[in-house]
Amino acid sequence: MTGVRVRDDESFEKALRRFNKFCEKTGILSDIKKHQHFEKPSERRKRKLNAARRKNRKFSQDNY
Repeated sequence: MTGVRVRDDESFEKALRRFNKFCEKTGILSDIKKHQHFEKPSERRKRKLNAARRKNRKFSQDNY
């Protein structure tokens, strides 16, 4: 379980900000969003294919 200890001289807002950064860095939030609804294998394939196309298009434009 993820947790952040609040330091003696630290405000709650700073601790919460540190917690949010930690969750973002570990990928917890993106994992939760990914598992919020069921994605059919065909939808997953389409999403990954579109992401690869965008990446290739961006990579090919950078080389010019």
